[in-house]
Parts: sequence; C-alpha cells; structure tokens
Amino acid sequence: MHEDELEIAEEQHLRSLTTAEAEGDERAVEAALRPRTLDEVVGQARVRDQLGLVLEAARRRGRAPDHVLLSGPPGLGKTTLAMIIAAEMTTPLRLTSGPAITHAGDLAAILSGMNDGDVLFIDEIHRMSRPAEEMLYMAMEDFRVDVVIGKGPGATAIPLEIPPFTLVGATTRAGLLPGPLRDRFGFTAHLEFYEPADLDLIVHRSAGLLGVELRAEGAAEIAGRSRGTPRIANRLLRRVRDFAQVRADGVVTLTVARAALELYEVDELGLDRLDRAVIDVLCRRFGGGPVGVSTLAVAVGEERETVEEVAEPFLVRMGFLARTPRGRIATAAAWQHLGLTPPPAPAAPVADITLFEE
Repeated sequence: MHEDELEIAEEQHLRSLTTAEAEGDERAVEAALRPRTLDEVVGQARVRDQLGLVLEAARRRGRAPDHVLLSGPPGLGKTTLAMIIAAEMTTPLRLTSGPAITHAGDLAAILSGMNDGDVLFIDEIHRMSRPAEEMLYMAMEDFRVDVVIGKGPGATAIPLEIPPFTLVGATTRAGLLPGPLRDRFGFTAHLEFYEPADLDLIVHRSAGLLGVELRAEGAAEIAGRSRGTPRIANRLLRRVRDFAQVRADGVVTLTVARAALELYEVDELGLDRLDRAVIDVLCRRFGGGPVGVSTLAVAVGEERETVEEVAEPFLVRMGFLARTPRGRIATAAAWQHLGLTPPPAPAAPVADITLFEE
C-alpha cells in the first residue's frame, strides 16, 4: 500500500474507527477472525459456562436447545455466539434480522423452511413488526403458526406445523422487547464489556490469523484503547498493521501502535475526534453545561443522532458526561482529561433572613 492509499484509508476510517457497529465490507473480515467453538471464545466466562451447560444438556437429551436471547452493546460477539451454538449442535444456521421481517408472512416463509434442530438467528429482534412478533410467540412455544389465507370474512387460518428449532435472538435494547417475547426464551445472557486483559488475548489471536508481527507492548496499547469491544480492537489492529507496513518495518511495537493511533485520533482512553469534540465544546464553550444534546450536535457539526447514539454512551460510561433533566453536563474527569481546571462548585444558597423590629 502506497502512502496516498493509506491517506485515503485514513479518511474513510477517521469517523468510524471506534464505532461498535460493523461497517461496509468489515463483516467479511470479521468472519475470518471469529472463534468457531466455545473453547476458542475469549472473555465472557460466565456466559460461556452457562451456555455450554445449556448446549451439553440438550445434546445429552437429543433435543434442540432452549431458545436463547443474547443482549448487550454492539460489537461484543452476539452474532459469533449464535454461529457457535449452531456449530456446537452441528446444525444449520439461518440468519435474518428484525428490520427484514416487516410482515407476518415474511416470518412464516422463513419458518416453513426450517428443519428439525435448525438454529434461527434474528439480529436486532426488538425491531420486528408487531404482527411478526405475535406469530413468533406461537412458533416458539408450540412449534406451529397459523397462516391466514384470504382477507375479510372469507379469510381462513391454516395451521402449519414447524419442526422443533432453536431461536437465537440478539438485541442491543432488551427493554424494547415485549414481555411475552422475553418470557419465551429459555436462556437469557447479557454480554458485558471486555477487560483489557481479554482484549489483549483477542488482539494476539487476530494478529496470528492476519499474519501480523505483534509485540506484547503493541498489543496492550491497542487493547487499552478499544473501549472494551472486540470489534473495535480488531479494527484498530488492522489500521495499526497498515501503518506498520507503510511507515515502519511491519512490526507492531509500542511506538508504532502509539504513532498509528495518534494519527487516527484515538487517544489513550479510546476517545476519538467526536468524543473529544463533544466534551471540549461542553467545557470550553458552555462552561460545563447543562446543554441540550441538539445544541451540542450543532456545536460539533454532527447530527443529533450521531452525538446521542455514538459518542454519548461511551462518554457516560467513562464518567465524562452526565445526563440531567436540564441537559448534558461535563464531569470533573472530562475537564481533567482536557487538561483544564473545572470551575468551582456554586456556593450553597444563603437563606434570606429579614429582621423585624418591634
């Protein structure tokens, strides 16, 4: 890769480098790096142990496992676990997503093609249409659906039997799932953000698969800036690899990793350009707030949704931003991260005492 090509790549990835959503052709790269079995999964020890028990019990009974709900922020491995469930049970995996199922007929068409023991993975299951959700209730519980033929008084419901299958649902917003749907899952797992030590192992594993010569200090630097998310760790590794190949000797050392991540504007805590712009504007221009999110978005030149859904969750998790009824405020940690002195706390109001003379 020539230097001008690297600059084009830099421009393309500058804003998306630390987002936890998969972007563009990244899914193909992710597929090559995914673990294939539960034993290969790094981190999420509690979920691995619980899920392993569910699958082993189902194997010993010779039955399909209970339906599984995986919740948690994007980029933590929900799709990977769905693929592993199918692999561990040696059954086919059928993939779809909530937004793709707009009508009950869409779901009926998918379910009618299921075979005994198949695993159906529905990503973003909270975004399914309501008619499809109601059909899914019966399919999950009774393994049948009623397909309605015709309209009006002449409509006829034809029952359709479905072979026992396992539904794996993934959601980033479990609170949006209706109670009746949540209750039909036999096992629910919430994926947590990863510790730096686990991300370090993931970076080393991915480097081996990608053929990257990686030093321990370089791996630790990448892991520490990955916001607790394997997808971001793998993305940073690929960008650091590009930098090492073009501007160094191809070896990812501590110095190379720091130089590459500085170029891509990912700081030592994982904050990117947008994150720093939000707290910088909040502190320097608005005195720490409170400020409405729409005003913040205009001040940093981004859409409100981008600030609210991309930057804000991480800033809140890091303790740099707080939500209040009056707007967003910067914490003392945000001021310190920018090298600024936080303003003094406002003095407590003094009671107004009036003396009356007789």
